[in-house]
Amino acid sequence: MSYIPISDQDKKEMLAAIGVKSIEELFNCIPESIRLKGLLNLPGSLSEAEILGYFKEKGNKNSYNRYLSFLGGGAYDHYIPTVVDYLSSRGEFISPYTPYQPEVSQGTLQTIFEFQTLICQLTDLDIANASLYDGATGAAEAVLMAQRIKNKKRLLVASNLNPQYRQVIYTYTKNLGLEVVEIPYDEMGRVDLKGLESAFNPETSVLLCQSPNFFGVIEDLKTLADLSHRHEALLAVVISEPISLGLLEAPGKLGADIVTGEAQSFGLPLSFGGPYLGFMASQKEFVRQLPGRIAGETIDVEGRRGFVLTLSTREQHIRREKATSNICTNQAHCALRATIYLETLGRQGLRKLAWLNLQKAAYALEQLLAIPGVSRKFSGPVFNEFVLEFPEPWKNLSQKLEDKGILGGLALGNDYRGLDNCALITVTEKHTRENIEAYGQALREVLK
Repeated sequence: MSYIPISDQDKKEMLAAIGVKSIEELFNCIPESIRLKGLLNLPGSLSEAEILGYFKEKGNKNSYNRYLSFLGGGAYDHYIPTVVDYLSSRGEFISPYTPYQPEVSQGTLQTIFEFQTLICQLTDLDIANASLYDGATGAAEAVLMAQRIKNKKRLLVASNLNPQYRQVIYTYTKNLGLEVVEIPYDEMGRVDLKGLESAFNPETSVLLCQSPNFFGVIEDLKTLADLSHRHEALLAVVISEPISLGLLEAPGKLGADIVTGEAQSFGLPLSFGGPYLGFMASQKEFVRQLPGRIAGETIDVEGRRGFVLTLSTREQHIRREKATSNICTNQAHCALRATIYLETLGRQGLRKLAWLNLQKAAYALEQLLAIPGVSRKFSGPVFNEFVLEFPEPWKNLSQKLEDKGILGGLALGNDYRGLDNCALITVTEKHTRENIEAYGQALREVLK
């Protein structure tokens, strides 16, 4: 469709219709003192080559690429195959938006359907949606979903859940009359079972935990599921590093009722924090309480395979008071990238990638523990992240490492009392042996 700007006559007629004399009069609500009187301070017109050069110069000011990074904690730097960028950038993929007339958008619906299928396979649960912004909002939606199912107001949340996720949960539940109780962690870095047992009561609807958790430790989900179900509560599991599912048993097989998390690791760049991609899956019996929407498969009147918006329980499609969520996105483009990424790797590729992460993290842990004064804080099994304790506050060491061009890890003292000397170290398949050894050498130097 061609863009045809309105004429001066059109503008006059529109202004007359709404009862104002000028466009300026439309902005009378803006105080005179803060209104722009002159022209914007913008450069003159540039050629294509000049524009590219301008933005390249600005982009070079981003300092991240000058550092060797071992940061993680919910955002992971994985290699993205070229095919993901190429296919997802095609015009027919990059332009569609939320399908308000869904059955017209067969390509978008098929993408959503395939993404849901992949999430179900990874989590071993019956149904999945494709409508969550990120892992943090997914965690909040999971506890609200469980509360609706059980109709109980007490929510148990593991304290080793990502601190930002916990803050989002508190924001979501603040004015809903719900009680959020944090469960402590033990010396392994896992949910403390004694503290958990005593926290359950008849008003408990759900236990929400993360695995691998924020300390990188893999939780005993089977035990947590059995304990939750014994107290007639649900188990909701957050996964912020889904590459781990290439090796770890699917949470659904271990008894999880709801699994949610962050799919950024599946083909989405770090991008300074977004856009990312939340996912959620659950048992089929809970489908009416699943937030967002579900795309389904059917056949048309001519017997051809087709896709439909099977269920949409958001406020734009049904009465506001009946909606399970006010999520207003299907994150279709991010879900498309994740789908291309997973289907490019396949089952064996994802398993091999997960194995590389595990092995490289194990090598890094071995190398760093060989440095005098460095020790493990938690003894639980890990995937590609682990917490180390140092002989002095991490913020001091972190700055010294940064001066050497290394982002050595995520400080934990800001969010956890008593962990000022600790840092969360993350290793992915992109870290080479030389990278890991360079980190070890730099750490030896700053500790001297």
